[in-house]
Amino acid sequence: MNEEGLVARRDDGDGVEILVLRHPKVNALSTALLAELEQRIVAIEETPAVRAVVVTGDGPYFSAGADLKEMATLGPADAPAIVRRGQALFERMSALRPPVIAAINGLALGGGLELALACDLRVAGESAKLAAPEANFGLLPAYGGTQRLTRLLGASKAMELVFTGTMIAGPEAARIGLVNKVVPAGQELRAARDLAHTIAQKAPRAIAGAKRAMRLGLDQPIRAGLELEAEAFERDVLGTNDLGEGIQAFIEHRPPKFTGT
Repeated sequence: MNEEGLVARRDDGDGVEILVLRHPKVNALSTALLAELEQRIVAIEETPAVRAVVVTGDGPYFSAGADLKEMATLGPADAPAIVRRGQALFERMSALRPPVIAAINGLALGGGLELALACDLRVAGESAKLAAPEANFGLLPAYGGTQRLTRLLGASKAMELVFTGTMIAGPEAARIGLVNKVVPAGQELRAARDLAHTIAQKAPRAIAGAKRAMRLGLDQPIRAGLELEAEAFERDVLGTNDLGEGIQAFIEHRPPKFTGT
């Protein structure tokens, strides 16, 4: 599959799909681009064979955030609906069954950073720059940034980034835990694809169950989280063909061939 548009969807083989933002020059998150992104997410939801997803930007930028020129044409009455739609879209991406990896090239600013935060894992190039600069424009992060940054980095560091709009480079982003891995500039997509293909070789139902338990249990008391974990184990592991295959492959000293059943 190779669908083009403002968000291209490309099949990378082995159940890995790549979503590419294509809105020159800075891949601004216009309403049209977000609408196409929603269409791609819905398509992935409806495709059980997808085992991992990579999101990246075409050209030198991941995304410089919201389309400020478009926002300037909107009236105050339009803003609440746009914010709610953006929040719902990024939450839908976060809740996708397969793991989602952001390959951050160039700038990931504002809404672009919030998009990366809605992914499960983040790989950035050394020259990447990440920031929540909304306060510089009289705005605040409103596509989930105030919540996801706090949960990822802790309140103090998240507040520092939001209050100051400080731009940080890839290595510093890795040091504070904002990204999982930093690689030489230009290698971020390759590294993200390698990670996605590694994940795609694991048992899909087990990965989906683990993701759901970790995601939903994040803000729950430990007892509630343990219940989610037990439910995932019973639903997504016990009685599956992949469990039998995994055990048999271990006994036979060979790589398992998981089918997602």
